[in-house]
Formats: sequence, structure tokens, C-alpha cells
Amino acid sequence: MTVKTDIEIARTAKKLPMPEIAAKLGIPETALIPYGRDRAKLDRDFISGLGARPDGKLILVTAINPTPAGEGKTTTTVGLGDALSRIGKRTAICIREASLGPNFGMKGGAAGGGHAQIVPMEEMNLHFTGDFHAITSAHNLLSAMIDNHIYWGNSLEIDDRRIVWRRVMDMNDRALRDIVVGLGGVMNGFPRQTGFDITVASEVMAILCLSRDLKDLQKRLGDIVVAYSRDKAPIYCRDLKADGAMTVLLRDALQPNLVQTLENTPAFVHGGPFANIAHGCNSVVATQTALKLADYVVTEAGFGADLGAEKFFDIKCRKAGLQPAAAVIVATVRAMKMNGGVAKADLGLENVGAVIKGCPNLGRHIANTKGFGVPVLVAINHFTTDTKAEIAAVREYVAQQGAEAVLCHHWAKGGAGAEDLAQKVVALVDSSQGNFAPLYPDEMGLFDKIDTIARRIYHAGEVIADKAVRDQLHAWEAAGYGHLPVCMAKTQYSFSTDPALRGAPTGHTLPIREVRLSAGAGFVVVICGEIMTMPGLPRTPSAETIGLNKSGDVEGLF
Repeated sequence: MTVKTDIEIARTAKKLPMPEIAAKLGIPETALIPYGRDRAKLDRDFISGLGARPDGKLILVTAINPTPAGEGKTTTTVGLGDALSRIGKRTAICIREASLGPNFGMKGGAAGGGHAQIVPMEEMNLHFTGDFHAITSAHNLLSAMIDNHIYWGNSLEIDDRRIVWRRVMDMNDRALRDIVVGLGGVMNGFPRQTGFDITVASEVMAILCLSRDLKDLQKRLGDIVVAYSRDKAPIYCRDLKADGAMTVLLRDALQPNLVQTLENTPAFVHGGPFANIAHGCNSVVATQTALKLADYVVTEAGFGADLGAEKFFDIKCRKAGLQPAAAVIVATVRAMKMNGGVAKADLGLENVGAVIKGCPNLGRHIANTKGFGVPVLVAINHFTTDTKAEIAAVREYVAQQGAEAVLCHHWAKGGAGAEDLAQKVVALVDSSQGNFAPLYPDEMGLFDKIDTIARRIYHAGEVIADKAVRDQLHAWEAAGYGHLPVCMAKTQYSFSTDPALRGAPTGHTLPIREVRLSAGAGFVVVICGEIMTMPGLPRTPSAETIGLNKSGDVEGLF
């Protein structure tokens, strides 16, 4: 039997008109701003009128550390949402938008897979509704206004050696990490060293995803620290009078995007900060809107629970006042075997011993998530090569950790393959007395917050940072930023900073290379190890196989 590809499955979807999808959540057609036949944004006046409604239940889908074996976090998010709809629950799904860089690099699409997908998948993974382009433009407008201000006399006395605002683009390009601008003579400004980050690492992206409304958005943009003066005083975005124009560029981008799954479950796809170098969650506006409209909202946080879930709890939930009702941790038998030392080529062979050896990675994530006071279920995302003995080994291990593992077939069967998980989630939410709390209090010092995450989430033995990093943290505390949470930028592949160190290592060292203040977003970015804020393309990028076929359809993207 020939197995259809994700894109072939998506193209056979029987999509409903957007007004019918919106009606499932009680959204009138007048509140929709169409972006073609199968996408729409929600009107801000409609959203602002939802404030008095009670919130539904918020379910986080997270995962073990990603491996080449595959885990399927977004696929499980979609499958669970469809399954909740199937059992009669008013459900909405909230996920992030996809970045072009990874799509043309090595990651592929970000709309789920198999029969658990959000559509239109091609548009979602390409330009979608233009949100990322708006963020890129707003960010680079500020960059241009900094250099323009210096060129025309520099009345703010910006020290061009202390400009901390870089440029961004939504593509992987290692050649742009460190560059020199302003070459070519007096007419081109003053030469200085700078660089590019990827758009999904931009503070503007984080600000858009954490803002409540346009007023909050403009205030946060104005709070961005872009540079320091010659006497080391901070220079803010508002000092350059850029915040108003940036808000104009982001006006429409702040409105959440509504689409649908293959089974016509409403899905909000909005915002897209990376989880290994940013906070990794979809927008607060989309999540809060969904909670007012649905009884159950299924959302996800990027990469493994050590990054995505920690930031979801410590940054997004803290700042937005969200109360997660439960968490689902996605794992696969194949990934357990890979964590247990099995090579990718041998993952199809039964190896119960390797499964058991690899399970401590899952166990660490279960314990960490429970540490936030959130009840946990484990979703075993089924692969056809999984054996009964291997599945039983995972279930037994999870039971020993005080949780339950549920076998799911949503990739092959859609929502029908995750109904058992949906029933378990509803039962857990209805019966459990969750007691969510962030990992650390606001008043804890910045370095102590870093140390707390390192020891309690990563199980590191120590955190090392040179004097310049520690002095910078102390300076920010003295300037009134000590209450901010920290956003860890670290490899997603390991609890450590060594991407090759799988399993559940303990006692390792967490080196802090750099810290960055994101005053507008409201957190401090902590860059660990060799993580890059501008990714590079792999030896054989996906872009080499992407193109149009004779019918004009996209091929090779998935």
C-alpha cells in the first residue's frame, strides 16, 4: 500500500468555509477579516468584547528532547484537538506560525502530519498572512532609525560601540551573523560592526506574542533598549520616536489568524518565537481569545519541556495570568531507543532494553512538569515499527513515575486515533486539583533564577559565567529589571549544552556566554554554550528539493 505524504493528505482536505469554522466557536462572520478562502484574522473589536466571559481549560502539549527519530508534538496537538471535538467538546487549537528559515533548511513544515494536520499547510509554512514580514519590517525600521539618528548629528549621544539592536531576516544565513555596515564613505554613515538574527529570535516577535492589545504593544515597543549613550545611559526605542511607526506596521499582525484542521476543528495559528533562542509560545492574544470561546484549548510549546514548557510556565503564564489545567508530554518508542543508544538505522528493530535505558529522559520531563504543579499525561505517538513489548515498557516506566501513558494513533487515524487520550485529558482536568506556580518568584535575583532553572530543570551541577556577565546582571537589577523572568537560549537536543549528550545527564556545567536585555518583551535572554541566534543552513538544505510541479503546486516542502 502506498502511503500518502503529508502534503498529499492535506490537498484532499474537505475544508469548510471560514464562517462555518468560526461559528463553531460562536464567532460571527462580521468578526472575520478574510485572507483568501481558507484563512481569516479576528477583528480586534470583537476580541476586546470577550473580556467578561469565563475561561475554558488550557491544555499544554510538550515533549521529550527532540531526536532524529521523531516525536510529533504538533501532530499530537492537532490530534488531541480533533479528538476532543469528536467527543463533543467545544475545542480550539493554538499553535505558532512557521519560520521560513527552518522550512528551507532542515526542519520542514510546522502544521502537524499525517491525518492530524492544520490546513492550508502550504500557505501556513510560507507567507501565510504576512505576520512575519510585518515583524521583520518593524524590527528593521528601528535598526534604520538608529543609524539615521547617528548620521544626522546624534543628539541622543548614542555610543556606536554600545548599540545592542541588530537586524533580522526570516531565513537561515550564517554569513550575516557578524557584519560591518556603513562602508563606502561619508554618504553611507559611520562604519560599525553589527549582525543579523533570525526574525523568530527578534524581541519584536516576543513583544507581539506577549502584548494584550495595541496600546500594550506600543508601550512595549517603546520600552526596547536599543543602545547606550556615551555615559552608559540606556537609549530606548521611544527616544528615537520609532514606536508609533512600528505599531502601525504591526497593527494587523497583532490580530490572531484562524484556520482549521483536516477535521474542521478551529485552530488559531499566531506568532512564532523560537523555543531554543526565544520563549517558544504562540501569542497571548490568540490563547486568551481561544479560552474565551472554547471549553478546551490545546496549545503547544516549542521543543522539549526543558525549554518550551519551562518558558510557557515561567514567562507566558506568569505574564498573561494563565492557569494551565494539564500537560501532555509526547514521546515515541523510537526516541526512547535512540536515547538508549540505538542508531537511527536500527530503530525499526525491537530493543526493549534500549527503550528502558532511554526512558529516564522522559522521566525527567515528567518530574519537571509536575514540579510546576500541573498534572501530567504521556502520549505515546505510535509508529508502525513499535512492538507490544516496547510499548508496555514505556507504559510501565511512566506508571512508576506516577503518571499514565496513552497510546495514540492520530497520525494514521486522525482524531479517532486519539480519543482515548482526549477522554483521559478530560478526566484528568475534571478530577485533578492542579496547583500551578512558576518555578521561581519575581523578586529572586537574575543569576539565582538562571541557577534555579539550571539545577531544577537541567539538573546541572554548576553555572559558570564570567565577571562581565555577572556585572551586567547586577547592573540590570540596579536599573529596575531584576524582577524580570529569564529566557534560556540553549540547545534543544539535550538537558545540557552538549547536543550529543542524550538521556538525563546530571552534574554537568552550564556555561553562560552572553546575556541580553529584552526590556520591551519583559525578560532577560541568557545565551548558553554554542547556541546561535542566526541559524545556518545544513550541508544539503531542504531548499534544494523545493519547487513547483507542472500543475504549479509546491513540491518538496514536506
